[in-house]
Amino acid sequence: MPNPKHKHSKSRRDKRRTHYKAETPTVAVCPTTGETHLYHRAYWHDGKMYYKGKVVLEKAV
Repeated sequence: MPNPKHKHSKSRRDKRRTHYKAETPTVAVCPTTGETHLYHRAYWHDGKMYYKGKVVLEKAV
């Protein structure tokens, strides 16, 4: 297995890692409830689960 002959400095390592950045998630607003949620994700609102503006599940009490 190849191994480095010399140690890479911290600044050289950090220069390589400058491209690893966290992206902000895209947020949508539901036209039915007005609730903000992540795209392509179901979400709970008032005891009901919505997806694409339609009720998918109702919480059993």
